[in-house]
Amino acid sequence: MTKLEKIEQDIASLTPGEVAKLARWFADFHADVWDKQIENDAKAGRLDRLADEALSAHKAGKTRPL
Repeated sequence: MTKLEKIEQDIASLTPGEVAKLARWFADFHADVWDKQIENDAKAGRLDRLADEALSAHKAGKTRPL
């Protein structure tokens, strides 16, 4: 049995309340992973092209106020 299969099996045995608690924890965990990835991508310059495109579109009048 793989590690993931064991985790899936353990999750399947949780009570509904435990599943809800796990879901909240995982949502927070996943958000933190996402934030770290964005931060790393920004530091590495991988978002520069997108920022340049957005600024160019704004300067060209292709955006609208929120």
